[in-house]
Amino acid sequence: MSESIYEVLDPRFNRLFSSNARLECLYTGCAWAEGSAWFAAGRYLVWSDIPNDRMMRFDETDGGVSTFRQPAGYSNGNTVDRQGRLVTCEHGNRRISRTEHDGTIITIADRWQGKRFNSPNDVVVKSDGSIWFTDPAYGIDSDYEGHKAESEIGACHVYRVDPASGAVEAVVTDMVRPNGLAFSPDEKRLYVVDTGRTHGAENPAHMRVFDVGENGRLSGGRVFADCTAGLFDGFRLDEDGRIWTSAGDGIHCYDPDGTLIGKIRVPEVVANCVFGGAKRNRLYIVATTSLYRVALMVNGLKTY
Repeated sequence: MSESIYEVLDPRFNRLFSSNARLECLYTGCAWAEGSAWFAAGRYLVWSDIPNDRMMRFDETDGGVSTFRQPAGYSNGNTVDRQGRLVTCEHGNRRISRTEHDGTIITIADRWQGKRFNSPNDVVVKSDGSIWFTDPAYGIDSDYEGHKAESEIGACHVYRVDPASGAVEAVVTDMVRPNGLAFSPDEKRLYVVDTGRTHGAENPAHMRVFDVGENGRLSGGRVFADCTAGLFDGFRLDEDGRIWTSAGDGIHCYDPDGTLIGKIRVPEVVANCVFGGAKRNRLYIVATTSLYRVALMVNGLKTY
């Protein structure tokens, strides 16, 4: 049964998994599970259940699941910064927030050029402290994942928050619906998903890659991969730069050269994933209603 979850498309995928490792369902009961983030110090995972306006918490030490925060501002993407603090994309409040160590929640950014964001979707923190996030309009398209509203900006961009000044800069402005994003291990490349296909068959369902220059300047932006099943959404990288991304039929694994080398089949549409566990070799997967986990033979890139 375990072997059936792995689909090898290239021999390079064979050494990345153990056929004995099964896909575990750790929790079910969400409406749309998203935004998984791993807290190494506490050995727990936090993720979003967007339509139910709550954040959930899985404790690796005892397998317990509890409500982390409700209401949660219709939170979507989450990450942990280099100081171990939770950084969150909030659809409902149309902002990027940070939860301090004492539990205080502060606003990092909620506007660009004086206009409110659409609904921040996914976020990463670079080693220099800069915060990068995507801002499609899914949270204002309807009341399902936030509060229905008109876009003040009139477009969907990728933004960078300067770590010193807090200034917000639009760094990618030619996407239809920018979504998941992550840096390469050396932070010289930024991968960004465009899920524009949700708003028309003529729109993208791909991942692009940008070169990262001084002061966060991006160049390039070629298509790295087209999704072969549904849509890419959130994703993470392992230490060797391979991309483990969500898709319609599970997790797709891409070599840094852009080759789709294998898949982990998941019985629900996957939204996001994150590496966790003491050695970062457990892949936690949030997929539609459920939280899953699978042990791998690789280690996730350390970003906290």
